[in-house]
Amino acid sequence: MIPSEIIKQKRNGNELSHIQIKDFINDYLSGEIPEYQMSALLMAIFFNGMTNSEISALVDVMLNSGERMDFAHNSNYVADKHSTGGVGDKVSIILGPLLAAAGIAIPMLSGRSLGHTGGTLDKLETIPGFKVDITLDDFRKQVDSIGIAMIGQTKEICPADRRMYALRDVTGTVESIPLISGSIMSKKIAEGIQGLVLDVKTGNGAFMKNIDDARKLGNTLKMIGKSFNINTDIVYTSMDQPLGKTAGLWCEVQESIDGLKGNGPDDTMQVTFELGAKLLLQAGLSKTHSEAIALQKELILNGKAYEKFLEMVKYQGGNLQDIENYNKLHQPKFSKNFKTEKSGYIQSIDTYKIGLATIELGCGRKKTTDIIDPTAGIQFDKKIGDKVNKDDRLLKFFNSDSTKLIFAETLLKDCFQIGEEKVEHKLILD
Repeated sequence: MIPSEIIKQKRNGNELSHIQIKDFINDYLSGEIPEYQMSALLMAIFFNGMTNSEISALVDVMLNSGERMDFAHNSNYVADKHSTGGVGDKVSIILGPLLAAAGIAIPMLSGRSLGHTGGTLDKLETIPGFKVDITLDDFRKQVDSIGIAMIGQTKEICPADRRMYALRDVTGTVESIPLISGSIMSKKIAEGIQGLVLDVKTGNGAFMKNIDDARKLGNTLKMIGKSFNINTDIVYTSMDQPLGKTAGLWCEVQESIDGLKGNGPDDTMQVTFELGAKLLLQAGLSKTHSEAIALQKELILNGKAYEKFLEMVKYQGGNLQDIENYNKLHQPKFSKNFKTEKSGYIQSIDTYKIGLATIELGCGRKKTTDIIDPTAGIQFDKKIGDKVNKDDRLLKFFNSDSTKLIFAETLLKDCFQIGEEKVEHKLILD
């Protein structure tokens, strides 16, 4: 194989064979193909896309570049959930324990912050002592024992994806449906799951800015799931405004605990229950959508979902005493408010800018060596469609670094558009 010829073939819009994709990636992993040639191939894919056959081959190669977990011995239905990324999206922290309490085994590989979107791992690590880097053996044992574990991608799982993603991040090739799909699905299939529900987000705060692109991504993800015998459901949700009352780090864990205790924001819980219903129906634990919603509400009402969360925290080294005092932990040193300058209705919110502001506050990393601030975040008082009067507070933003607070302020000041007419915001799009 001549690498430059493969790059030219894809550059010219031609289809690559399974063996060409396999040999190219394997030679890259072994060091025979340098990063600049892999970068060139990624850019060719970015501009010319991939056929379904190429995408399936890509997933197969990335999947088999490392270990695959096997939960065939587990009598419970084994499933997971994935979101394509948003601002204020803490659903995994609520949904995982909730579904485990229902009797589904949840081996969840989560990610860190990506661009303007928050990362589940960064949020979980604000729980004192909580470990997200346990071994695969301990991961398997924990899932078998209590039904859930939430960790980061290990070096054994899909190493090809990990290396290729690092290149995509620095070469401007992140927003490619074939590459996004391959990255997501290779890791999920490697978990040894039977079922999967995907929250594909669209809107100004999502990677997919419109519903047409979101559907293309959703259809590709579903195609891959079918190719690898994974029951796959897609839910399309809006990211034209942040999800829930908060965006950040510990503040989102607080909101998640509130949700597990029955006091979660309506929009956060609506998305949680919709995604959960898909997996409960897949698993045969509910017969109808309404029954699946009712089961989840009952597991929160009777405390079993929260108990499962505490069990997971304890297994992964978290301090339960800190969880008991969760409203007193990680108190920010500094905060500021944004108030309205006129009366009217909230008509739109620049969610992308809000996501960037969370990074400035200290919730994300501009470079890999950055240390995140667990106290940082934003609290939202108003959402799209809400009526506001002059001097009403729109949001409160906070952290423990006053300089970063000032940088965030410049991004937040123009995020809310207020007009005279009330508008509606639809959260579940399909």
